[in-house]
Amino acid sequence: MFIITKIEVYQYIIFYDIIKLLFNGIFPFLKKEYVLKKLINSFINHEAAGGMILLFFAVLALIIANSPLAHFYEHLLHQEITLGFSSFGIEMSFLHWINDGLMVIFFFVVGMEIKREFLYGELKSLSATIMPITAAIGGMIVPAILYFAVNAGLPTAGGWGIPMATDIAFALGVIMLVARNAPPGLVVFLTALAIVDDLGAIVVIALFYSTDVSFIALASGLAALLVAFIFNRMKVKSFIPYLLAGLVAWYAFLNAGIHPTIAGVLLGFTIPAGENSLLEKLEHALAPWSSFFVMPVFALANAGVSVSGGIGDIFSPIGIGIILGLCVGKPLGICGAVMLIKKLFKGDIPGKARKLQLIATGALGGIGFTMSIFIASLAMDTPHHLEVAKLSILCASLISGIIGMVLFKVDEKLHKS
Repeated sequence: MFIITKIEVYQYIIFYDIIKLLFNGIFPFLKKEYVLKKLINSFINHEAAGGMILLFFAVLALIIANSPLAHFYEHLLHQEITLGFSSFGIEMSFLHWINDGLMVIFFFVVGMEIKREFLYGELKSLSATIMPITAAIGGMIVPAILYFAVNAGLPTAGGWGIPMATDIAFALGVIMLVARNAPPGLVVFLTALAIVDDLGAIVVIALFYSTDVSFIALASGLAALLVAFIFNRMKVKSFIPYLLAGLVAWYAFLNAGIHPTIAGVLLGFTIPAGENSLLEKLEHALAPWSSFFVMPVFALANAGVSVSGGIGDIFSPIGIGIILGLCVGKPLGICGAVMLIKKLFKGDIPGKARKLQLIATGALGGIGFTMSIFIASLAMDTPHHLEVAKLSILCASLISGIIGMVLFKVDEKLHKS
């Protein structure tokens, strides 16, 4: 069990006081509350803010993992923490509490976002969704095939789900920063594609990365979610009953062998939707916490990879499969699907964008950070394979982001009036 001593508490208090002193000394003009609040709100409301914060904590994790603090970092992540009593409690490492517990908030928000988009958003009508849905499917299938082709017959073949995912925060952050003149329809397309992509990743996790299923525990979890659905039909507007049902479902899924974050997604589907609804209020309240706390903590805990002596490992089947899948498979699958639908239905590229803009958007789809690392933590059986997968995901996401930025800039230069 992880215990914080009084000495450590005093150290944290002293550290906080030092930071506060430096902050007030360097930025005295921020002492005015309204200025600070305005700056924070302005940053949070910026489209690229989530990606920027995520990138900062990913880089911070890499720095820590390759510094003298590496041992403390690993020790902290693998400390056992017990929630509850010794006779009746849940004991997991700090890392597992983040991945299996804290990330439920992220998946819960994703579930609500998916429901909202299908009911009222960009995925409401079949005609509006056929392009991003097809592109998302193409962007999942092609990377999986490329990875499996490289790793076929090897113990690492089960990692085919790793390069299937697009990180919506990073991808949208990049397109907002470097493609300000991109057609709005293209941004909408990338958003819808990433949402469908998230749904696909959730299905893959539920079907292929859940093992030793206990059907009694699974039935208990589904029963709890059925109760939440009944609350929905009864038009229950308080979140407390849904929360209690969700906690029961999470605990049941944890014991069932189904990844407990799936309970978060399914609970999100049960929340009542509509104007001024519970879903709208919860999404508005939790989305900033998901983007600016949950995902950065996940990045800090999972992106710390030691690169000393490990760079050459990205040329192993795992690394080649992931890099090929994200950097080549993603744009190939996304753009190929769009051009196929365009030819079959005589439609336009989303937002009437140019082909180079579409290819650049497809390249940004290869930024797989959050969900790819999450799937890697489920797919890889050994710590070494997981480290190689994480390093490869970081490299592939960086390459994809650079390719997307360069292509957008080239297109802008070519068509500058």
